[in-house]
Amino acid sequence: MAERIRINLRQIINNEDRLAPGHRLCAGCAEPTVIRQILHSIDEPVVIATATGCMEVSTTVYPYTAWRVPWIHNAFENAATTIAGVEAAYKALQRSGKIDRDIKFMAVGGDGASYDIGFQFISGALERGHNFVYVCLNNEAYMNTGIQRSGATPRGAHTTTSPAGEVIPGKQQWRKPFTRIMAAHDIPYVAQASPHNYRDLMMKAKKAFAVDGPAVLNIMAPCPRGWRHASDQAMAIAKLAADTCYWPLYEVDHGVLKVNYKPRNKQPVAAWFRTQGRFRHLFRPQHEVLLEEIQMKVDSEWERLLKEEANQ
Repeated sequence: MAERIRINLRQIINNEDRLAPGHRLCAGCAEPTVIRQILHSIDEPVVIATATGCMEVSTTVYPYTAWRVPWIHNAFENAATTIAGVEAAYKALQRSGKIDRDIKFMAVGGDGASYDIGFQFISGALERGHNFVYVCLNNEAYMNTGIQRSGATPRGAHTTTSPAGEVIPGKQQWRKPFTRIMAAHDIPYVAQASPHNYRDLMMKAKKAFAVDGPAVLNIMAPCPRGWRHASDQAMAIAKLAADTCYWPLYEVDHGVLKVNYKPRNKQPVAAWFRTQGRFRHLFRPQHEVLLEEIQMKVDSEWERLLKEEANQ
């Protein structure tokens, strides 16, 4: 397992801000907060590949860029493959004695690029054992292209391709268990995190970049536009996701699962749903059974995590 990681806030605030202000992400978007927290936790030079998505289009409006690190944009699906190629070239240069610096590598994609379009590319890079960190900025839909449902969109959510109507109450399928699937690759480190708990997120980022081999961080990134909430509520909503156990904070460190946050007073998932307009229709009387089913699913997944942690 990775050695114990500590966060020195005084040291971190003096680090260079590797994502410059002045980007064009929406007010209240959690994605730049997540990226800044990750980059502040890395001391070494880092090379980043970013899939098509909100983070890419909003930080690199030609001829400007908000990135203060070497940065690559490739297609929607293959950020993991691109950074894997860069990492392989770096190792070749190391072997030939042409480079001796310790450089880190990171691929970034939204949930659409991670859960769906780029899924096989991520899996292949993990299976090959490339030394990089994959970061999923999870806002639970294809926000950049019009708020379409993705494999990460929760059941019952209204999107432009899973509209809530008289017959169908939003998305009909459960979200894909991406974090568990990544951990099933038996890679050194996988974690689920949220920007409201910056210490937890930054410690997980440090662990991810410290291991020898691939690592994955699946990070909740509330989207005011797609989730239909006020722009000043992103962190409060992210916290409530953890307090309801809808978004558990946990890690799988070299095969050992640890739940990092256990709420003292677990809130009902309906409390989280009420903060977002995309779930407004679920509180109509005819959808009471669906709300109960969703609560049972959240409870079941939470109990499974606790049981797995206890049985190790």
